[in-house]
Amino acid sequence: MKLSKNLSLRECLRSDTAKRLGVTNQPHEDWVIENLRAVAEHVFQPVRDGIGVPVFVSSGYRSPELNKAIGGSVRSQHMEGRALDLDADVLGGTSNCDIFHYIKNNLEFDQLIWEFGDEDNPDWVHVSYIYGGNNRGRCLKAKRDDKGKTFYEVIFD
Repeated sequence: MKLSKNLSLRECLRSDTAKRLGVTNQPHEDWVIENLRAVAEHVFQPVRDGIGVPVFVSSGYRSPELNKAIGGSVRSQHMEGRALDLDADVLGGTSNCDIFHYIKNNLEFDQLIWEFGDEDNPDWVHVSYIYGGNNRGRCLKAKRDDKGKTFYEVIFD
């Protein structure tokens, strides 16, 4: 099933961790798939078309079981199908930094997170979108404290 011109439902459900752990990563509610379609149409496809190169989705939907297994937030928008993790560095042609700034400067979004990396390039980009909702346009940077715990610094709110 296609969610947008260049993104399939299968790509949004793919998880090496789920396979390795034997965890099912299939949504049971139609609204989750509609949320994935919305983030695909309003964020992924405009990024893909605007930048003009393929963009890898490293994480899309996460079942509650998978989210718990990877240590995801109990409030993760991935469990609602409202978030994608994008990694342009995997395929080349552009950078995660370019993806981050393209989204920030051109698209409506709820949260946009510069995930770790360094000052020049994040390791990946997290983006969420709420269809028909109040998208906050919130930009964050994920960091780790001295004990390895993740925290988020607000870049733009």
